[in-house]
Amino acid sequence: MDYRRFGKTELPLSVFSLGTMRCLSSFEQFHQTLQRAIAGGINHLETAQGYGQSEVFLGRSLQTGLPLPREQLYITTKIPPHPDSKQFQDQLNQSLSRLQMDYVDGLALHGVNTPEHLQWICAPNGCLDVLQAAQQAGKVKFIGFSTHGRLELIQAAIATGAFSFVNLHYYYFFQRNAPILDLAQEQDLGLFIISPVDKGGQLYQPPEQLTQLCSPLSPLVFNYQFLLADPRITTLSVGAAQPEDLDLVLQLETGDTAQLAQIQQRLEQVLEQQLGTDLCRQCYACLPCPESISIPEVLRLRNLAIAYDMTSFGQYRYGMFGNAGHWFPGRTADQCTDCGDCLPRCPEQLDIPRLLRDSHQRLKGTSRRRLWG
Repeated sequence: MDYRRFGKTELPLSVFSLGTMRCLSSFEQFHQTLQRAIAGGINHLETAQGYGQSEVFLGRSLQTGLPLPREQLYITTKIPPHPDSKQFQDQLNQSLSRLQMDYVDGLALHGVNTPEHLQWICAPNGCLDVLQAAQQAGKVKFIGFSTHGRLELIQAAIATGAFSFVNLHYYYFFQRNAPILDLAQEQDLGLFIISPVDKGGQLYQPPEQLTQLCSPLSPLVFNYQFLLADPRITTLSVGAAQPEDLDLVLQLETGDTAQLAQIQQRLEQVLEQQLGTDLCRQCYACLPCPESISIPEVLRLRNLAIAYDMTSFGQYRYGMFGNAGHWFPGRTADQCTDCGDCLPRCPEQLDIPRLLRDSHQRLKGTSRRRLWG
């Protein structure tokens, strides 16, 4: 296991972190998964108040005994922002109580997804004031945030100068947040990539087309190595449900730069060949949409479905429109009224209404909700 400096926190984190959202079927399985992760060299454990019994299980595991003492582990929990500072304080106290800890190494504001969330955080006597007081009291070592928000919102949050780390969605198949990597480096923020396997493309069950294009690597290994080839990134989340889910990452070797470049070139060539003049380059100039359709995200899912046969992943994500609130905003593509507002703003001169209709036909299916509300 390799270790990297987590920005200005100076914490030496393992390049893989154990995310505990999915190993909740029983305490025994949770504890065994933690033991396997730590024995394999993972020293960063991530939980959240909203992840079912995760905080309770983690606190109990620490009391039961793990391969390393608490002082050699780095533990992050997450709490959603709230407009009422007293309620936010109560939530912080509850997390520490559930974890049976005097302090956490990282406290991330969970889901800074809207400008309103950022206002709650930065307001006088807001969430940030509560966390800074907790920091002075030794209950929180470092403050960060996780986000599913738009690029501009993430940039605004970092610009406050209030944070030491950011939990970010960024993968080979979703590079919209690439500018955040530079910004994080400029401000010496720790960079924690979250959900690189699931939201990164459901790479644990890749279609045959994608598997062939990533050969000799699996799509999952390709994405891991693509991310870890970037020195600006500190650590990647692994959402293991059971100990054996960790086998691959605990044995993963550093990627071959030339091999990664060849795979990327192959993927890009196929993308251009399959999409042709219908290829959306994700510039986001088409927004805002009068009907609140997240046009670039809809067309990104269409790109992946057509180029790499990632239709199942596209249906999974598309089905969340209208069902996940601020975690995945936007309406389905069939809400397009052909108003044409987006057309003059598209540098690729795409026939966006036609592509939206086609996307809806390809991707509509059973609606989905987030695992944790």
